[in-house]
Amino acid sequence: MAMVGHSSDEEKDSKQAEIKSQASSQYSAQNEWQVHKVGVPPRQHLFKEFASTVKETFFADDPLRPFRDQPGSRKFVLGVQAIFPIFEWGRSYSLSKFKGDLIAGLTIASLCIPQDIGYAKLANLDPQYGLYSSFVPPLIYAFMGSSRDIAIGPVAVVSLLLGRLIQNEIDPTTNPHDYRRLAFTATFFAGVTQATLGFFRLGFLIDFLSHAAVVGFMAGAAITIALQQLKGFLGITKFTKKSDIVSVMRSVFQSAHHGWNWQTIVIGASFLGFLLVAKYIGKKNKKFFWVPAIAPLTSVILSTFFVYITHAEKEGVQIVNHIKKGINPPSVNEIYFTGDYLLKGVKIGIVAGMIALTEAIAIGRTFAAMKDYQLDGNKEMVAMGVMNIVGSMTSCYVATGSFSRSAVNYMAGCKTAVSNIVMSCVVFLTLEFITPLFKYTPNAILAAIIISAVIGLIDFEAAILIWKIDKFDFIACMGAFFGVIFVSVEIGLLIAVTISFAKILLQVTRPRTAILGKLPRTAVYRNILQYPEATKVPGILIVRVDSAIYFSNSNYIKERILRWLTDEEEQLKAAYMPRLQYLIVEMSPVTDIDTSGIHAFEELYRSLQKRDVQLVLANPGPVVIDKLHASNFANLIGEGKIFLTVSDAVSSCSPKLVEEA
Repeated sequence: MAMVGHSSDEEKDSKQAEIKSQASSQYSAQNEWQVHKVGVPPRQHLFKEFASTVKETFFADDPLRPFRDQPGSRKFVLGVQAIFPIFEWGRSYSLSKFKGDLIAGLTIASLCIPQDIGYAKLANLDPQYGLYSSFVPPLIYAFMGSSRDIAIGPVAVVSLLLGRLIQNEIDPTTNPHDYRRLAFTATFFAGVTQATLGFFRLGFLIDFLSHAAVVGFMAGAAITIALQQLKGFLGITKFTKKSDIVSVMRSVFQSAHHGWNWQTIVIGASFLGFLLVAKYIGKKNKKFFWVPAIAPLTSVILSTFFVYITHAEKEGVQIVNHIKKGINPPSVNEIYFTGDYLLKGVKIGIVAGMIALTEAIAIGRTFAAMKDYQLDGNKEMVAMGVMNIVGSMTSCYVATGSFSRSAVNYMAGCKTAVSNIVMSCVVFLTLEFITPLFKYTPNAILAAIIISAVIGLIDFEAAILIWKIDKFDFIACMGAFFGVIFVSVEIGLLIAVTISFAKILLQVTRPRTAILGKLPRTAVYRNILQYPEATKVPGILIVRVDSAIYFSNSNYIKERILRWLTDEEEQLKAAYMPRLQYLIVEMSPVTDIDTSGIHAFEELYRSLQKRDVQLVLANPGPVVIDKLHASNFANLIGEGKIFLTVSDAVSSCSPKLVEEA
């Protein structure tokens, strides 16, 4: 009986061993069937590859798609609509839409008129030039722009920037004529810059000025603008021409004993309080959006009436005095197309044009996202460019999208760009009939209006969010901010651009790498820092490169991988564990590789050979695998060392581990 029992146990054990052997061989066969080789894409014709790259770079949105398979007459209509979008959406325009646009247009007109007078002073120009810039440019934009919500006109930041840059070349008080000519020249070339970027579809260039840098620049500019208004707010006659906070505050305190005018301060402080309360009411209850919108014009009317009946100007209260009546005079002959000021106008125009464009595109995209429609960035650039080119020929300075006016436009229920036309018509009537009434408007009220307007440019929440998300972005933000308030607007802008480029260079030259481990009960390999439960594979080091490999980072990537390898070998030696036999490089994130990258991999391969470690590649993309074959690197390491997935590579390098799994 014992013999029979023993025999049956042996048979049972042999059957189990046979089943296990069959399962193992089936798994191996199945696993072998599942391992795919990395496909090499067919070679593309050089011209076809170049054309494809150009198309993706400049025509990613496929702008000619609507023209396909269309008759000639239809193509002409589509072409006109592409240049003048008003002919597209104008066909479905209705009375109900006009009601919304009329209310919105009247509301933003009441806001823009006092702002324009103040912003013109910010640019060191006569008040009427601010109004001119809210008459012609909005009309041009209404026909050519693709945003339904953006409100066009002068803005504080661009006015200040233009005023600072031109003032460095020409003194506006001693030589106002040449100063004005250079302002028109800069506006012309700002428009040329914008239109060129749009026409050649180079809009991606403005994205090099990061959001963080823009937040810091805007906040710094807002403080600088507010400080500049202390001259009008306090009634100071002798004031510094510098814009940095130290010079401005020194000028303010030096004139405290004899330069301040208490009547001016009372007017400015009273109406600034009124404007801030109105803004608070509008922010608290969206139904009262019109309160902060009409508050500036109400302040101008009340303060002007007060000065007129009390003759406060005789007590030292500075007033606007005279605003030239009539619409924009032509200024084509005043633009410098030759001479010493031509290059200066080009330089100032490019800087002002880029800043104006950045602000306008950001505003347009914000409101387009809120209303769920697409904004064509290149069309916007062309529209902005044309309106500033035409504006420079009709006595306007650089106009762009205003955030405060666009927000009011949106909340007032605008439906289309017709609200800009309504606003332009109101400005036209103001220029023709109402400008003499602004004679007794005190400068203090214009200062109060500008201060209340620019406070909204300081975005504390955005700065806090930037700090939480990315510390390097926060450095860019603060660099731009302190550069503007402690040095100058142009230096702050330069710091913002420099830090933004430095971040790009740092990310390109020092890409991230990671060691991968296997997640329990899966064939998935992930970063061991992100997934602590992931385990390393004995005898294998798996490294992922999270970037394209170019001349700028190839040497760093090679050295970083070797450092990972050295660190891992030291840890294994200290723990008395088996040495590394394989290095698997996960190449899924590697979108491209150049000759320097190939050369770095060849050096890595030779270094590994000396250490008796095999180099294995996992999942190289089509561009990468094509270049690996073209350079003969694939043959150097062997076709059998390139796998579709990390799991396949591990299966090949460590089949015992797979059987155990």
